Amino acid sequence: MEFHGYFRSSSSYRCRIAFNLKGVEYTFKPVHLKHGQQHSDAFKALNPQGLLPALVTDSGDVLIQSLAILEWLEETHPEVPILSADPVTRAQERGFAQVIACEIHPLQNLRVLKYLTGDLGLSEAQKDAWLKRWLRDGLVACEGLLAGRAETEFCYGDTPGLADICLVPQVFSAQRFNVDISDLPRISAIHAACQKLEAFATSAPQNQPDFEA
Repeated sequence: MEFHGYFRSSSSYRCRIAFNLKGVEYTFKPVHLKHGQQHSDAFKALNPQGLLPALVTDSGDVLIQSLAILEWLEETHPEVPILSADPVTRAQERGFAQVIACEIHPLQNLRVLKYLTGDLGLSEAQKDAWLKRWLRDGLVACEGLLAGRAETEFCYGDTPGLADICLVPQVFSAQRFNVDISDLPRISAIHAACQKLEAFATSAPQNQPDFEA
């Protein structure tokens, strides 16, 4: 299968973690977001939306949107599950993941940031204030969701799953944009636990073949 992604893309990062946790091999096809390769005719033939990631399966089917790709991985490679067997917990994991993928991440997307400083004429300081507001608010909400549960090593149990797969790239974004989340103890502890696992460490942006400092 072919995986089209970018080292710094949070949604691509999620998929890399899941591939590694499940031991799924793929051929990586880099799409350089800063160079606008996502808008090329070749890539838009795969994903007319012009967003990452995109996955071409062994049968030639094209899948887009990270959460859909993660669900497909869970259904086709169930041996290392990333969702709980309990229906209620599964729904909670999906809800947590959607807080990040649907509520936080879109507001830090490159096309949104370019619109803020381009079409709307916001300054860099105003753009940074936008980023910090929505990233921090979202992660505070995630901390609240975790605080209401019995403490476990990972978000929803003693093994990493969908929620952790989404959380780690979002913490990376917070660090990248200098958003202080040191007062969020559950998130900080879970992030640290994930970093000790090879599947997460090798998925990190700095360990990707297309990494640029």
